[in-house]
Amino acid sequence: MLLTNKNRLIEMLSSALGSLAQERGFDQPLPPRLERPKAVDHGDVACNIALQLSKAWKLNPRELAQALVERLQKESGFDQLITSCEIAGPGFINFRLSNAAKTAVVNEILTEGTHFGELPKGSASVASAMIEFVSANPTGPLHVGHGRQAALGDALANLLATQGIKVHREFYYNDAGVQIANLALSVQARLNGLKPGDAAWPEQAYNGEYIAEIAAAFKASSQYQEDLEAIRQFAVAYLRNEQDIDLKTFGVQFDCYYLESSLYADGSVAQIVGDLQSIGKTYESEGALWLKTTEDGDDKDRVMRKSDGSFTYFVPDVAYHTSKWNRGFHKVINVQGSDHHGTIARVRSGLQGVAQKRGWDIPKTYPDYVLHKMVTVMRHGEEVKISKRAGSYVTVRDLVEWSGGVTPEMKPEERELALQRGRDAVRFFLISRKADTEFVFDIDLALQQNDENPVFYVQYAHARINSILQQWGGKISDLASADLSLLQSKASDHLLRRLAEYPEVLTDAAAELAPHALAFYLRDLAGDFHTFYNADRVLVDDQNLKAARLALLLATRQVLQNGLKVLGVSAPVKM
Repeated sequence: MLLTNKNRLIEMLSSALGSLAQERGFDQPLPPRLERPKAVDHGDVACNIALQLSKAWKLNPRELAQALVERLQKESGFDQLITSCEIAGPGFINFRLSNAAKTAVVNEILTEGTHFGELPKGSASVASAMIEFVSANPTGPLHVGHGRQAALGDALANLLATQGIKVHREFYYNDAGVQIANLALSVQARLNGLKPGDAAWPEQAYNGEYIAEIAAAFKASSQYQEDLEAIRQFAVAYLRNEQDIDLKTFGVQFDCYYLESSLYADGSVAQIVGDLQSIGKTYESEGALWLKTTEDGDDKDRVMRKSDGSFTYFVPDVAYHTSKWNRGFHKVINVQGSDHHGTIARVRSGLQGVAQKRGWDIPKTYPDYVLHKMVTVMRHGEEVKISKRAGSYVTVRDLVEWSGGVTPEMKPEERELALQRGRDAVRFFLISRKADTEFVFDIDLALQQNDENPVFYVQYAHARINSILQQWGGKISDLASADLSLLQSKASDHLLRRLAEYPEVLTDAAAELAPHALAFYLRDLAGDFHTFYNADRVLVDDQNLKAARLALLLATRQVLQNGLKVLGVSAPVKM
């Protein structure tokens, strides 16, 4: 990727600051930050470094700003990059980029194509990272909360990949413990002719109708027998297969499916407990084994092994994360529901004990977490009621089909198109808010084909550009030589600025684990395109001006494609 205008200016500012610091006997300051002024009239970029350094350098901020500007004007290439710089207020420096500098982004986009905005592989400070997400217990279908995890996790993985990081996607199956035992008991009860509400129905059983479907499938299979372990194995395999179908429908793939049961089978859980006991990180009390999590900031110590000999759920989690570190994943991000917040301190505390025992340098903040809040689903103007007791909830499959307008009478090709629409809407919607905020998913809005529907708004911008290019009918390759100096309108200036922001949007969104920032950006980019299209006619008689505006649209289409791909959303050529 070529050096952006912003980075070129930061290099020049750093050089000028270094010269001033050396002259006045100060240490070299940190690289200055540039911001986009809120008011367009204030320039293209602004810097407040003079305000930040004035006290330490014992200079009036406006005087320091003036001295910095004078040094800047001597930097090589400054005149080609900047047309003017003004000192405003108490010491802000506002810069205006040259037209050549602003339009250069078009050629950069057309040259780099699908890789525009990306950093080279291996260029990041972290070579590889694991993102664990969805990780649904195989005790039921994937619900809307898992859908939010799937959308967030997949987009995060794509974002990190744009920063040159090799990303590993992992799904952790909790296929051991009490919940799986309850699943087997539930299916067994259905096989015995019981149903929820019956006097003999187990209190801890799952009440969803899908349990009856599993029981019927098991009874009809060649594996059928009355053994509880056989029932458990069949039920887990059945639900894993159902979840795989949902994930495929949602367009999400994983590199590895890791089984909790394997941590017991290979002795990892027992070894972890032994490691923590050997360094005095545990103690016995009330017949239970406790972990001294308060040593690592937890509000109280936590039970590891209960008085009945069974382990609490965070113990295999510690073993699992030990496996992650041991496999070389020293950057790990877990995407989970906010109800997992209490687990964080326990897992990290256990890992610190393992690190002490094995001589590993595991950071105290390992792993990172992205916690998401609940999703409320609205349909036909009313909330879709969910009852965990009754076993009813909105599945990922429901959400995709509802959002795409799938109906039973659709032909296969119509159904596939509808599923794609639904998949796009669900992904974009679930990513479009910060993970730690609750989200209302409006099915009626997802079905609308107008500017109020954010995914339609962005996709329509892409389709509209395709339509303009088809109407033009020329050779796309000819636009590489367009005279971009002719792009001088206010609307084109806004669009050029927005395009130039894309690489930084990717970098910041990846660093902050915030894919919603990219969704916001794409809406803004689509808005700038629509404004430009309405203000500046593209297919004009002036051939040179037409080529310049078409080149700008071609670059805009490319960035829309690139950004939508990161979010896992399609870029339709027509709508």
